[in-house]
Amino acid sequence: MRYAIGFTPSVCDPLTLAAAEWLGRNPYSDALCEQPHVSGISAQELAFYTAVPRRFGFHAMLRPLFRLGDGVDEAALLNALLRFTSERAPLVLPRLSVRLRDHCFMLAPAAPSEEIRQLTAEVLECFEPYRAMLTDAEIERRDPDRLTATQFANLHRWGDPHVMDEHSFHMMVTGPVPFPSQLRIATALQAHFEAFCLRPLEISSLALFVEAGAGAPMRVHSQLPMGKLPTHRVRPRTIAANEDGHRPAPVGEAKVALAMRSLVPAR
Repeated sequence: MRYAIGFTPSVCDPLTLAAAEWLGRNPYSDALCEQPHVSGISAQELAFYTAVPRRFGFHAMLRPLFRLGDGVDEAALLNALLRFTSERAPLVLPRLSVRLRDHCFMLAPAAPSEEIRQLTAEVLECFEPYRAMLTDAEIERRDPDRLTATQFANLHRWGDPHVMDEHSFHMMVTGPVPFPSQLRIATALQAHFEAFCLRPLEISSLALFVEAGAGAPMRVHSQLPMGKLPTHRVRPRTIAANEDGHRPAPVGEAKVALAMRSLVPAR
């Protein structure tokens, strides 16, 4: 079992639904979705190019996947995230844009955000004590010989090469796309996400993600609002599935957080 901390819009946000349709999977319910019919792109092509982000779900990663360290359990991690979000105010990104980086398409801020950069660094630093050290095998899987000096240092310090100055806030919407297909995919992405690139994106919560096993789909375990509870509008939130596999109906996010905070020991 591995965990990650990141941002994803709330379960009923139109961006969540649009991204789930594009990628073919909803990270809250883990349900597969029918992907859109895109002119000039076959269903097989779209499924292939979205395979990688489909497994990870639509999100912006802040604390990459990690195993829990000795003496740390899920409840302690969740309580720490609850305290962290309650002490940070929501942020707003004025605009998103479709970007291409390393042959992959993503939704990213149209302009750099110092607030987002600081939040990402704080998440990384705050939850470092909860992370198990990488094994030799895990380090080798990251192909350290191909890393830059900074990335190599990040791998050993933080457990991932692409953090701090090597990281940028983004939400993947494709895996690698070969050059001949990039224009077709870019055109389809602009059309599919156009409405969301013309309005602000509120970063008002953080999510705890879980990966049940190696290669398993990453799903939302919990989503916690940022800031003090009275400042929040009540928003629906999906609770993680029970042991019997059934997922309870959506409940008010703020109500869930209030109930959980009553379980957090006073500092």
